[in-house]
Amino acid sequence: MAVFHDEVEIEDFRSDEDSQWYVYLCPYGDNFSITKEDLENGEDMAKCPSCSLIIKVIYDKDQFMCGEKNTSTFHQQRIS
Repeated sequence: MAVFHDEVEIEDFRSDEDSQWYVYLCPYGDNFSITKEDLENGEDMAKCPSCSLIIKVIYDKDQFMCGEKNTSTFHQQRIS
């Protein structure tokens, strides 16, 4: 079990759509980071590469579910 420095909402992270990384400023100057793929896989810990701090990422896991797309609307639109 990890000991978290803090709990931070995903909305408070900066995101980079191109690289699909989410970052949040560590109090010691570097950034906590987590990838979109990590979130899709249910990960909720962001680590700082420069120190031992870990934060818990608070987010709606349903928004990041991997491979869960509703294709019925797509098929209906293509057929019409």
